[in-house]
Amino acid sequence: MSKFAAQWRGYAPYLLGIMRIIAAFMFMQSGTMKMFGWPKAMPGGGTVELMSQMGIGATLEIVGGFLILIGLFTRPVAFILSGMMAVAYFQFHFPTSFWTVVNNGSPAVLFCFLWLYYSMVGPGKFSVDGWRGRVQ
Repeated sequence: MSKFAAQWRGYAPYLLGIMRIIAAFMFMQSGTMKMFGWPKAMPGGGTVELMSQMGIGATLEIVGGFLILIGLFTRPVAFILSGMMAVAYFQFHFPTSFWTVVNNGSPAVLFCFLWLYYSMVGPGKFSVDGWRGRVQ
């Protein structure tokens, strides 16, 4: 392996942490849109009811997204969110079409597998888990 390749590989934990932060921030926006109509109103306006299925999903997106953003309990939270996104995809997107570009399910599929990945590898750098010494 070249010196450059070895040095580049050393940055992987940092990139993993940065990607976790950016993805969690983007994920939280779906929840805030559903729950608060911010930063953009939902199609048709309005917000979801807190104790509805969509309200519980929005709560998981906001709270779980924030926990992943700061890197606290990353593995179990990411596992739960991965399952939530799989359910969301098959319940809301897949019945429309098999193709994600047609059924608007690409974000659900990508977040499902991204959170599944983080449930396996942990938070990377810049995390509360790492600060607490809980990353293995």
